[in-house]
Amino acid sequence: MAKKTTKKAEETLNLDAILFKCRDILRQAKNSGSFFEKRDMMLTLVFLRFIGEKYEDGVENLRQYLRDQGMNPDDEEIFKAFFEDATFADGTFDLPPEARWSTIINTPAPQLNVALDTALKSIGATNPQLKGCFVEGTFTQRNLGANDIKKVVDEVNKISHKTFGEEKDLIGRVYEYFLKEFAVNATKEEGEFYTPHDVVQLIATVIEPFDGTLYDPCCGSGGMFIQSSELVRAKQGDISRINVYGQEKEAATYRLAKMNLALRGISHNLGSESDSSFTNDLHKGLYFDYIMANPPFNLKGWWNDNLSKDARWTDYGTPPESNANYAWILHMLSHLKPLSGVAGFLLANGALGDTDALEIRKKLIENDKVEAIIILPRELFITTDISVTFWILNQNKKGGKYHGRELRDREHELLFMDLRRWTDNPVKGEQKKKVLLSSEQIQRVADIYHQWQTVGTDGKNFAEPELYRSVGIGEIEQNNWTLVPSKYIEFIDHDLEIDYPKEMARIQQEMKELMLREKESQRMLEEAFKGIGYGID
Repeated sequence: MAKKTTKKAEETLNLDAILFKCRDILRQAKNSGSFFEKRDMMLTLVFLRFIGEKYEDGVENLRQYLRDQGMNPDDEEIFKAFFEDATFADGTFDLPPEARWSTIINTPAPQLNVALDTALKSIGATNPQLKGCFVEGTFTQRNLGANDIKKVVDEVNKISHKTFGEEKDLIGRVYEYFLKEFAVNATKEEGEFYTPHDVVQLIATVIEPFDGTLYDPCCGSGGMFIQSSELVRAKQGDISRINVYGQEKEAATYRLAKMNLALRGISHNLGSESDSSFTNDLHKGLYFDYIMANPPFNLKGWWNDNLSKDARWTDYGTPPESNANYAWILHMLSHLKPLSGVAGFLLANGALGDTDALEIRKKLIENDKVEAIIILPRELFITTDISVTFWILNQNKKGGKYHGRELRDREHELLFMDLRRWTDNPVKGEQKKKVLLSSEQIQRVADIYHQWQTVGTDGKNFAEPELYRSVGIGEIEQNNWTLVPSKYIEFIDHDLEIDYPKEMARIQQEMKELMLREKESQRMLEEAFKGIGYGID
């Protein structure tokens, strides 16, 4: 009997089918550009669709509000007072007629490219927060054939919460689809453009960015901010309690982040332009409560001579020019609030014991900036199957109140965790094997970390073999300042649990029985051939 397909599964499948069809149309269309240009065109269309639908919902909600107040929303004076230059309480953007999706979808195919660029220009001109989100002439410069652009717009029109239900993060699923497709086609030199949801959830659940300011120096499409805001809503219910700051080097990704955050109604400051956090720090002099980041792994080509005497390296030494790992660490540390800031970020495992950065690592540990090192399973990411490390820096390991907990003094202690054995949640349906951290596993990590921090825990005896261990600075010094967790966590040699004499006796008995069965089979075969007058050599 066939399994019953759930409504949720049907929705996901149908949505993916729509998005795949859009990609297929663009692959076959003339003048559609490179993969990245196709991606940017699709994401811009999706943006117009959702900002338009949000506007339509806002208008309908306002009309219902007026009716509830005993007013007629169709009255000329009422309409003029409330709907011309409308202000929406939920952050919905007021759109001029030419920028509304209802206008776009009813535009004749030969005029669509011009109509789409007109809509983008109008949105940027009337909403300062959205200025700089788009490239002027996105559609007229590509100039897709009338039939091709019409087919894509008609497909995008199907992506609606009215069709797929009131799923709050429907647009997130659409963005995720294209971001993942980009990541699959990216090279390792381009770094980790797409950070999986479970990895972001892990960082946010552990460091709890519930209020204050949050910074990401390589923010990509804004995924860290968006998923952190979802956690804030789940835990605290008030997204206005956190303000986000970020920077992104790639111009197209910078625009995408601005679109993505604006659609979610998240207050943000990504700087006035796209640029490198190393060579042009757009938030220089600002200090943040929290930092979350997934920098490009082992980034090369980040250095120039102007950085040789940079203030960010003053207390720790200049990071290696060949690799940006420790440059990222020192950059983030320079932006943490001096007495209370917490950072959670990912780095390639090589940073744990890199000899070129040994002196920097030693000073970070001696100055009590590193709080926890958590090595993650392989195959969590789309573009690489390597295992990476989740680092936590903390400017205050002396204890005190934090998010309702009473923290103990953890000076000169580090917590190590090794999650590489957590590979029992393979994701199905991906282009390659991939591991997924479950919500229960994520909470388990957070619970271990928070328990280790809390008053009443004995840091000298806080350990579970093959999973975690609290370690003093003396032991780390004895290991030449390496932060490789396997140097400190006890791993059990399961081979020692085997009863070798008993196991060998079992194997010998099985071999004896097998040989007896083979001899019996040979005897029976010879008897059979003798019965018909043949012998066997």
